[in-house]
Amino acid sequence: MNQQPPFTPAEQPPALVDPEQLRQIMRHWTTGVVVVTSVADGITHGMTVNSFTSISLDPPVVHVSLANTARTNAMVKRSGVFGITLLGEGQKDIADTFAGRTADEGDRFTGLETFSLVTGSPLIKGGLASLDCRVRSTLEVGNTTVFFGDVVATIEQNNHWPLAYFNRLYRGLQK
Repeated sequence: MNQQPPFTPAEQPPALVDPEQLRQIMRHWTTGVVVVTSVADGITHGMTVNSFTSISLDPPVVHVSLANTARTNAMVKRSGVFGITLLGEGQKDIADTFAGRTADEGDRFTGLETFSLVTGSPLIKGGLASLDCRVRSTLEVGNTTVFFGDVVATIEQNNHWPLAYFNRLYRGLQK
C-alpha cells in the first residue's frame, strides 16, 4: 500500500530541526565505539567514531561517516583505505585519545601496539576485532562524508565485552 507524503510537491517540506536538537536526541542512541584509522604518505592518523555499520555481507561492505573537517577524512580520501578497530570495555582511554584529547598534530598512536593486515592501515592491538577496508565509494552528506568500504581482511582479537557510548559517556554492558 502506497502512503502519501505529508506534503504535496507544490508545498514546501517542513523545515529541518536545529542541529543541536538532533545532537540532543542522538545522545539517547546507544552505540558501539570504534577507532577508524588510515595511512597516507607514511603518516598515520585515526579518530573515534560511532557512525559505523555493516552494509552488505555479500559482498562484504561497511560504512563509516567522518566529518569533512577531520584529518582522518582527508587521509582516507587520499589513501583510499581505512581500518576499523572495535573497542572493548577496558579501552576507554584509547577512545578518549582518538576522540581528540590529543591534538591533531600529536601522535595518537604513542604507547599503543598496532598491526596491519592488507592495506597498511594501522589497527589497534587488544580491540574486540578489526576490519581492513578499501574505499568502494563515498557520499557527501551535509558536513560529513560517508565512506563505503570493501572489507578485505578481518581478525577477531578478544572475546570480551564491547565499549558502548550513551548520553556522552562511555559505558560497559550489564551481563
